[in-house]
This record gives sequence, structure tokens and C-alpha cells, in this order.
Amino acid sequence: MSDVHSEISRRSFLAAGAAVTALAAAPAAQATAADGASSIIEPPPGKRILISCKLGMIAKKVDGRDLTLAERLKLAGDAGFDGVDFDEAGSFTAEQARDAVRESGVFVHNAINHAHWGQRLTSPKDEERETGVKNIAHCLRVSHAAGGSGVLIVIGRGSDGTTQEIDDRARTEIKKLIPLAASLGQMILFENVWNQMHYDHDQPPEQTPERFIQFVDSFNSPWVGMYYDIGNHWKYGQPRAWLNAFGRRAVKLDIKGFSRAKNKFVDITSDEDDLPWGEVQKGLDEIGFAGWATAEVGGGGLERLTIVRKQMQKALGTA
Repeated sequence: MSDVHSEISRRSFLAAGAAVTALAAAPAAQATAADGASSIIEPPPGKRILISCKLGMIAKKVDGRDLTLAERLKLAGDAGFDGVDFDEAGSFTAEQARDAVRESGVFVHNAINHAHWGQRLTSPKDEERETGVKNIAHCLRVSHAAGGSGVLIVIGRGSDGTTQEIDDRARTEIKKLIPLAASLGQMILFENVWNQMHYDHDQPPEQTPERFIQFVDSFNSPWVGMYYDIGNHWKYGQPRAWLNAFGRRAVKLDIKGFSRAKNKFVDITSDEDDLPWGEVQKGLDEIGFAGWATAEVGGGGLERLTIVRKQMQKALGTA
């Protein structure tokens, strides 16, 4: 090779090396915002159980002034929550959710679209099921953009048909969503609600979750699990036993108080709340639960949110 060609090759090699070095350095530079703060938002480290509230619990106005989405998230952070469950996902774009998280510095771990009650996956109407699938797909994208890891869904309603019909409809629609969920790293999580599916609404309280478990396991997918609402089914079964039965399937938790004696929802750990929280703590320890627990109660401003956060910590033994 001539000296000229050797020099050109040497220069080309050095230039290529400089380019690679610059590219390698770029992510570190981009990870820091102009004000010096990291643009990657993470929840507080080192916690086995993280405490969250629903976005819908957070006040939309303070002193008569409308709050931005980022300000609402910040309010939850100021109240001491580790993050927020984005339960108004149908009202925002994925980009809006992402930007609000970055601006507020508050982590979002999940997304929900409450339209699942109207556009049910168990509906006998094709157009309602189709819309329901689109809504869940939107939530998967919102949660992914915000940095979350899952989407809570209500499977449907027992009155939509026979047990076989509603299970088959819901299973068919959910299977359509699993490839998107997997590609985005998001779990599809079923909440146990008062929808007369997988339990007997009018039967005595000491029921078991086997039908829920059979439905989850029928997918044979790591992208399907339970968002176990402890308060919802204190009416029907023992939470410690349910937690042990769910095991790894209990990916996330909803927290609310319930009085069996008065058959109504109440404040978490209030005098009326007869839910055995000590047994809940034992159940969580027994299955090695680690992850998010989210309040689903009446919310408000900073003072009310702080009260709820303290109630949750007391209930879960994390105070």
C-alpha cells in the first residue's frame, strides 16, 4: 500500500474512532437536563413496597387555580407518595404523560382507562369490544411512555352472558393485546372488582380465588397477571389466603378500607375498617411481594393526600 493510501486509511480509522467515542458519550450527556437534573425519572430506591395514589385522587384545582398535569403529579410527590397510577390515561396522549413525568420528577408506574366499564371486553357487541381493545392499547402506550410497567383492566361484567361466553370473549380480546404488551414491556393486569365475574356475589364471604387464578393461567403468558384489590374482596374472602393463592400472579395492589360489619368502603385503617391488615402484611411477606401498592379512595389536596399516604403505610407496615 502506498504512503498516501496508508495516511488516508489512518485518518479514516481515527475519525471513525472519534465518532464512536462521541456516540458513546451522547447518552450520558442527554440524560442530564439543562438545569442539571436527570431526565430519567425513577422511584425511590431500596423499597420493597412502593406507595402510590391514583391520578384521579389528586386535586385538579388549588385555591381556585387549575393545576397542570405536571403540577398534579408533583402534588402527589409532595404528599410523600413514591409514584402515581395514571388512571386518567384516556384523557391524555402518551407524549403528554411522558412530558408531565419529566417536568414533575414524579414516577408513573401504571395506566388505566375507566372506559373499560362501558367498552367491555365481555360485551356481546363487536364494536364495544373493539373499542375496549383500542382503549387498552392506548393505555399500554401511555404507561410505556411514562416509564410504567403495566395497565389495570376490568375484564368485563358478569351480566354480559354465561360464564363461558364472557370468559371466551374476554380471553379472545386480551390475546390480541399480548403482542403489544410484550413489545412494550407492559403487563396486562386484571383487577378483582364487583363485576360478578370469577366469584359469587350473593354467596357467603369465605370464598377462594381459584376462578381468578384459572382465568389468569389460561393465558400461559408472563404478560398477564392480577392487580389485586385487597379492599374490594375483603367482602368475599380472606386477604392473606388470597395472597398466598395468587402468589407471583399478584403483581400490583389496590388499597382501600372496607367494613364487613357495615358492608361499605371506609377510610384505610379507620375505626370502621375491619380489614385484617396484620394478616395482609403476613401474606405479603409469605409470597415475597415486592412492588406497587396504590390507594383507591377519596382524594383531594396536599393535606388529604398526606393522610391517605400515612394510612397506607400503617396498613402495610411500611411507616
